[in-house]
Amino acid sequence: MARGSTRPTSRDVAQAAGVSQAAVSLVLGDKWRGRVSETTAERVREAARDLGYRPNLAARNLRLGRTRTVLLVVPVLTTEFFAGVYTGAARVAAEHGFGVVLYPSPEGIGPARDPFASAQAALDGVIASSMAADALTAIRGDQLPLVMLDSDPEGSLGAATVNLDIADGVRQVAEHLLTLGHRHFLHLAADVPSWTFEVRARELAARVGAVEGTSVRTTRAPISIEGALAAAEAALSLPGPRPTALVCDDDKLAAGAYKAARRLGLRIPDDLSVTGLDDLALATAIDPELTTVRLDAELFGEHGMRALLAVLDGRVPEEGDIPVELVVRGSTAPPSASR
Repeated sequence: MARGSTRPTSRDVAQAAGVSQAAVSLVLGDKWRGRVSETTAERVREAARDLGYRPNLAARNLRLGRTRTVLLVVPVLTTEFFAGVYTGAARVAAEHGFGVVLYPSPEGIGPARDPFASAQAALDGVIASSMAADALTAIRGDQLPLVMLDSDPEGSLGAATVNLDIADGVRQVAEHLLTLGHRHFLHLAADVPSWTFEVRARELAARVGAVEGTSVRTTRAPISIEGALAAAEAALSLPGPRPTALVCDDDKLAAGAYKAARRLGLRIPDDLSVTGLDDLALATAIDPELTTVRLDAELFGEHGMRALLAVLDGRVPEEGDIPVELVVRGSTAPPSASR
């Protein structure tokens, strides 16, 4: 085809690839699997790229009865973790001709107004963090194809659930600290009514409780450095034996705990070992660098989007939690009495 101002058509792509227009439609609509070969599909994609072909999405969406738009509901936009979730979801969505609208639930949790005149008319589906689950009712997201992130598989609102293996992450933290010789723990728990934080508390209590002579005390704090500072300072000032290990539900809580320890004249890790969970950039910005559990936020978003695409296509999403990894840094050491 002579290049110029004329927009290439699917017929041009078919001629360039040596296939039928129907094959072009299948490949570019991501419906080719089991109907054309991988080699043919790649030939069509290459021809489309060479010609600069862009499908008429408006016409195709009208035929399919789809908007090819997905809503991602998260607690807040100001956290690095959920920015990663969005990045991963948007990457997979773009590969399949979908767009992702990011919508934060006000103040982290609680109800939210419908960002559309009618969510059901404007969206094909929803991906939502369990931390923002209350927002779903207000936007009627639970009436759409829905994938829940970090949610109890047994009681999820969604057609599918995608989880990080948080339980294993907490087990890794507990085993690391127990191996170092810690026996008295303080759990700085996120003051958020969410399944993922319930899992953290349950797993920590179970793992530490399985070892004789141990104890776990819990104090709750909002997920903020200021909130964690106040809660940790109060808990560490209580009479009685002071914990030698502080397990935080989140890296931001750990940063607040660092400030509390320093106010009380405690050295990390000499007097107090501290762990987080997330592995945000913050974890290597504080001193000493934080021992924490690395969660792959982008992979989490990718899995969530793939699960929703499977639901929309009538397929069963892949099962299995996403692995997590303990990253040991300078904030943990054996308790001083055992050195």
